[in-house]
Amino acid sequence: MAGISTTTVGHSFPRMEGRSKVTGHAEYIYNMRISAMLHAKVHRSPISHGRILSIDTTEAAAMPGVHLVVTGTDIKAVLPEPYYGPAFHDQPILALEKVRHFGEPVAVVLASDPHTAETAAQKILVEYEELPAVYDEIEALNSEAIVHEELKPAGTFADLKHLSGKRDTNIALDFHLRHGDADKAFAAAAHVFEETFRTQQTMHTPFEQMVAIADVRNDRAEIFSSTQSPSFVRFELARLLGWPESNVRVKTSHLGGGFGAKVYVKVEALAMALSLIARRPVRVAQTMEEQFYTITKHPNTFRIRSAVDKDGRITGRKCEVWWNGGAYADIGPRVTQKSGFTAAGPYDIDNIDIDSFALYTNRPPAGALRGFGIPQLVWAYESHTDMIARELGIDPVDFRKRNILRNGRPQAVGTIVEDGEFEAVLDGVAQRLGWNHPFDKGSGTLLRGRGVAIGFKASISPTTSSAIVSVNADGSCIVYCSTVDMGQGSDTAMAQIAAEVLNVPLDKIRIVNPDTDVTPYDMSTLGSRSMFHMGHAVRLAATDARDKLAAMAEDVGLPEGANTPLPELFIKKFGMRAGTIVGTANYLPDYAPPNYETGQSPNATPFWMIGATGAEVEVDTETGQFRILRLVNVCDIGKPINPIVVETQISGAAVMQLGFTLTEKMIIENGQLTNPSLADYKIPGLFDMPDRMENAFIDAEQHNGPFGAKGAGESGTFGVSPAIANAIDDAVGVRIKEMPITAEAVFRALREKQGNPLEDA
Repeated sequence: MAGISTTTVGHSFPRMEGRSKVTGHAEYIYNMRISAMLHAKVHRSPISHGRILSIDTTEAAAMPGVHLVVTGTDIKAVLPEPYYGPAFHDQPILALEKVRHFGEPVAVVLASDPHTAETAAQKILVEYEELPAVYDEIEALNSEAIVHEELKPAGTFADLKHLSGKRDTNIALDFHLRHGDADKAFAAAAHVFEETFRTQQTMHTPFEQMVAIADVRNDRAEIFSSTQSPSFVRFELARLLGWPESNVRVKTSHLGGGFGAKVYVKVEALAMALSLIARRPVRVAQTMEEQFYTITKHPNTFRIRSAVDKDGRITGRKCEVWWNGGAYADIGPRVTQKSGFTAAGPYDIDNIDIDSFALYTNRPPAGALRGFGIPQLVWAYESHTDMIARELGIDPVDFRKRNILRNGRPQAVGTIVEDGEFEAVLDGVAQRLGWNHPFDKGSGTLLRGRGVAIGFKASISPTTSSAIVSVNADGSCIVYCSTVDMGQGSDTAMAQIAAEVLNVPLDKIRIVNPDTDVTPYDMSTLGSRSMFHMGHAVRLAATDARDKLAAMAEDVGLPEGANTPLPELFIKKFGMRAGTIVGTANYLPDYAPPNYETGQSPNATPFWMIGATGAEVEVDTETGQFRILRLVNVCDIGKPINPIVVETQISGAAVMQLGFTLTEKMIIENGQLTNPSLADYKIPGLFDMPDRMENAFIDAEQHNGPFGAKGAGESGTFGVSPAIANAIDDAVGVRIKEMPITAEAVFRALREKQGNPLEDA
C-alpha cells in the first residue's frame, strides 16, 4: 500500500485556519450564543483582605429583567466543597466568609440582557470588616497578615502533599536545590558578586477575553470555553459536581490568544455553578478589566551571589527567589519549582544552592505566563552575569562562553544536558550583531551600546498526551487531539506530522477542535509542551494507522510496497468505498521527580528550550530616553516542523517580552489597581518596535523529539529584558535592576551616577 508521495515536515505551509481568520469566518467561543442563555455579571470586592459581614442583594434582585442573584452561600448549597485549583483547592467559586484580593468575585447577577445584569450588579451592597493585607513577596514571609489559615494541596502533584494541613504561613511552597558545596566555593573564591533584582506584576492581555458558557441539566454538563486545558477543566468540574467525567463535556475552538491565562479553571467553574442553580445556560464573559483581577504574571525578587575564580570561571552560585503568587496559588507552586531549578543560569557551575519560594499575598492570583517564570529569572541572572564580566574586564560573550553548559555535562538539577545548543545559540546572536567588529558608540548626548543574554527552560513533565488518527475510505484523514490552537499554529503542525507519516497531501488532513466527548486526553496546551508531547502522540497514532493499512493491504493480497491508492485499497477490502482505519496512541516521556531534600533528578526534563537575544540601543544622556535600534533573537528549537511558523513564534514571543520590559506594569496603590485598562496599561504598539528585528533558529536536532522537533513558543522571551538592560549599561554605564526599564529609571540612574540624584516628590 502507498499513498501519494509528499513531504511536509520541515517545509513552510500557510496555517490551516489562516483563511477563515482573515475573512472573519473563524469561530470563537466569545461570539457564541445559546437559546435561553442568561448573562452573568460579577460584583467584585473593592478591598484586598476582609471578612464578609453581609451581602444585601435586595435592590439588585428587584430590578426588572433580573433572573437571579447568586452569592457564595447559594453555590455552597449545591456544591458543598466549592473550591478549585490545580495545585491547591484554595479558590472559592465565589468568595466565602473572606475576600483575599481586590477584584475578587463576591456575587453574580443573572439576566437575559448583559446590560441589565451589569447595572444590577452595581446595586449589590456588601459590608466588610477590613483586615491587614500584604502585597510584597518579601514582607509576606513574616507578615502578620495571613492570606490562608491552612494549606490544602489538591493532590494533583505528589510533591505538594507534605504541605497538607500546614497552618498560619504565606509560603505555599519552598523548593530547594543543592548541587556540590557552594559554601566551600565561596570560601575559595577570588571574587564574590551579589545583586538583587526585581520584576513587576503584569498580565496576559489576550484580546479574546476569558469566556465560558455552561449548560447543566439532567445530570449532564456541557461547557463551551476559551480554555487552553479542556481535559483538566472536565476533570475539575466533574470533581466539583461529584459526577463521572463522562457526564461533563468541554468544547473549545480557536482562541484569540491565551499565553497561559486560560490554562486550568478560570471562569468555567462559575459558569457551571450558575447554570446548575438557574437551570438554564449561563454565559460568563469577562471584560478586559476583569482579566486583570483573574490571573497575572508573578512579580518576583531575586537575590543572586556568584563566586568566581582568578580565571573568570564561575565556581559557585547562590540564588534566592521569592515569587509573589497573589491570593490563590493557581499553578504558582509549579512555576516556583520548575523554573526555580534553572535559576543559576545556563552555566556549568559545580556548586549551586537554590531556594525558591511561592508566597501568598493579597494581590490578584499569578500563574503561568509565556515562559513559566523563566523570563523573570533570566532578567536577573543575565544582568548579573554581564555585571561580573564587565567588572572583571572580560568581554561579555567570551565570559559566557567560558562558563556555558555543554552537552554531556550535568545541569544544576543533576540531569545530563543532551541536545542543548547553548554555545551555538550564543554564537548565532554574536555573529548577527557583528560582535567582534567595530561598533559606533555614538557621540555627544546620544550614546549607543549593545548587550547579549541567553536563557533556557525545562519542559513541564511528566505530562501525557493522547491522539487518534482516522483514515477515511477516500484517503483523507482526520486528527483528533485536544491541543488548543490559540495562534501558535499547532493545528498545522499536527496535520503536517500526520501527513508525513501517512504519506498523504496536507490538504487531505483535518484537525478536530478540542471536544472532550470526541478528542482524547491532553494535559494542557502550555509550556511549549505540545509540539513534543502531542507531536509524538500524533506521530504514533498515525504510525498505528499506517501499520493497520499495511496489514489490510496484505490481507487483500497486495504485494508489499504496492503503490495502490488508498481509495482502491478500501474498495478491495470492503467491496466499495467504505470503512475506516483508526490509529491511537498515548505519549508520556520518561521522568524522575526531584529529591525533596536536594532537588536532584537524573531525568528532570525530556528537552531543554534555549534562546538568546542581542540588543543595540541609543540613549539620550540628557533625558534618559532610549531607542532600541536592533533586536536579534536566536533559538534552539530542534528541527522546525514549519519554519515560517517557528519564525513568527520567536517574533511574537520577543515582542510580548518587549512589552514586559519597557511599558507594562500593574500599578497598585493603597491596595487598589489604578490602571486596569488598555488606556493606562500600555502594551507595545507599532511605534514601540525596534528599528530592526531579526528572528532566527539554529541548525539543530532534538534526538528524542518528533522528527527532531521541540517547543518553540517561549524561547524568544528569555533574553530580551537583560539584553536591553546590558545594552543600556554598555551605552551610558548605568545598571537598571528593576523592571520595567523606563526612560525615567534611566534618567534617575544617570543623575545618581553624576552625584546629583533626583529627590522623590
